[in-house]
Amino acid sequence: MAKTPEATFRLGDVSASVFVQEAGGTNGSPKREFRSVNVQRSYRDGDERKFVSNFTAADLPAAIRVLQLAQSHVELKEVQSAG
Repeated sequence: MAKTPEATFRLGDVSASVFVQEAGGTNGSPKREFRSVNVQRSYRDGDERKFVSNFTAADLPAAIRVLQLAQSHVELKEVQSAG
């Protein structure tokens, strides 16, 4: 079963999704939470929507911006969990 993203940032066909991951919890080590980011571009192939992780030069500004938004989200969550 696929995990649901904690947050998704989208500009046009480019999106960045933030996922919460857990590590540890074995051999007495405490569980810790961290976040990973998936960046993708969508396109239509007939009636079907497909997703790829490669970008054209025209996609790069949107990719950079959604990554910046994802970074801000991750940093905010780290501050909130530390405080």
